[in-house]
Amino acid sequence: MRRLAAALAVALTLVTVASRAEADQTAPGFSTSYQRIPGAGGTELGAVVLTPTGQGDGPFPLVVMPSSWGVPNVEYVGQGTKLATAGFQVISYSSRGFWDSGGGIDIAGPPTVADVSKVIDWAAAHTPADTSRVAAVGISYGAGTSLLASAQDPRIKAVGAMSGWADLIGSLNPNRTVALQSVAGLLALGNITGRPGPEMSSLQTKFVTGDFDGAIAEAEQLSPQRSAATMVDQINAKKPAVFLANAFEDSIFPPSQYTDFFTRLTGPKRLLLAHGDHATPEVTGAIGLPNETWDELAAWLRHYLTGADNGADAEAPVQLKSQRGVWRDYPDWAAVGQPRTSYLTKPTGLTRTGSLQPQSSTGWTSGIAAGVPTIADSGVALVSGALQGLLSIPTGVVTPLVDRSFAGVWSGPVYTSGAVVNGTPTLHVTVKPSGSNTSLFAYLCDVDALGVGSLISHKPLTLRDATPGKAVPIDVRLEATSWEVPAGHHLVLVVDTVDPRYLGRSVIGTSVTFSSPTGDPSWISIPVAT
Repeated sequence: MRRLAAALAVALTLVTVASRAEADQTAPGFSTSYQRIPGAGGTELGAVVLTPTGQGDGPFPLVVMPSSWGVPNVEYVGQGTKLATAGFQVISYSSRGFWDSGGGIDIAGPPTVADVSKVIDWAAAHTPADTSRVAAVGISYGAGTSLLASAQDPRIKAVGAMSGWADLIGSLNPNRTVALQSVAGLLALGNITGRPGPEMSSLQTKFVTGDFDGAIAEAEQLSPQRSAATMVDQINAKKPAVFLANAFEDSIFPPSQYTDFFTRLTGPKRLLLAHGDHATPEVTGAIGLPNETWDELAAWLRHYLTGADNGADAEAPVQLKSQRGVWRDYPDWAAVGQPRTSYLTKPTGLTRTGSLQPQSSTGWTSGIAAGVPTIADSGVALVSGALQGLLSIPTGVVTPLVDRSFAGVWSGPVYTSGAVVNGTPTLHVTVKPSGSNTSLFAYLCDVDALGVGSLISHKPLTLRDATPGKAVPIDVRLEATSWEVPAGHHLVLVVDTVDPRYLGRSVIGTSVTFSSPTGDPSWISIPVAT
């Protein structure tokens, strides 16, 4: 893998040199070289170095770009060439443990984070970079690494973190429910494209042998040191300008952990959310194709690294793109939607469907059998969200076919003039499991008069070591969204106990009883744009 990645970088260098030889040498351009950069502990990192040409002798602001999980250093070369042509010194490198870089995969551990600073040190000695003006930019693993590095290195004045994480355990084990498909995919890709370090080896051994509780406990110990949310005070003290972007349907690092982190930042900040799965909103831009996320980020870097008066600091801090392609701007996350509370009523009648109504409804109970899947689910990791984002094909749902023996279903009123669900829906409901371990999956759907429609948002929650037969109130924050509900459609809430994307704990033969006790009614809050 090291030889293949190095060969790709050398080939890129030859092509670039040949093309630049034909160009006017006085025109803004760039030169390309492949370098072995000593990282933390002397571990060599394979890097593509893009240096501005025809733009004076510098010094140039520096953009350091750690690669995504399983992706080599050529990942950002398309975008890197644009940045270098615009006067930025760019270094794109394979993250520690992957491809042509040495060391082992430590899951964004201290050596991986320290590598960013070592690359900055190397740039100061070997390139015309101005290391007092540095940006750390990345997608996915590179995004998480960049955020963590900004907490440690005061030279980093700007961050571009796309499709990354701020809360590692909250992303991969949301509400104590392992994102099974995503974790399995990450482990497989890591083994194919890299060399697992001790941390990853230990985790995957427990995972593949079925010791899920052991793997979760170990991951919970590793997570704080690897989560920017833990280090938000250090980041705020250094005040880098933080640019965050993510997809609403991201199946690896879902958006709500980013919105929580964004809210806690006190320095210059921007949040862009659009529909799609992991990295789909920005992947085309990484290879140099037109891309609105990268365009916004490039302007962000120009302003905060060069002082360009381009208005990047005056744009709305929060920008959301609906599934119909409409961008809406907001001054902060709290302003994206006005919460509207609807109360759950007892599922009754031939359809065993409850309603979502403005008046409180208490004193009812309704039970379902657990451990049996229904046709309601969140789709396939990395596939369903990509179909939504790239082709506007949503995760479909036919609510009349959801078996009410195994799911609670509640239907809201028809929107006569449409609505925009904008923000983070929240469900509060009292449940009584008959087993000690039960997983619940809440789905919010946009459906037509026949009950056919699309999944808007979802969230899992697992009750561990619960007292069988004891009712407990739970709160489930579904994932953030920006979804235009057409006139004539209505919302439907479905809660069941199995979803193939997750490691569920529900057991066949157990049950769950929903209720709305007096004094603590069950409700769902839907944020609606006004």
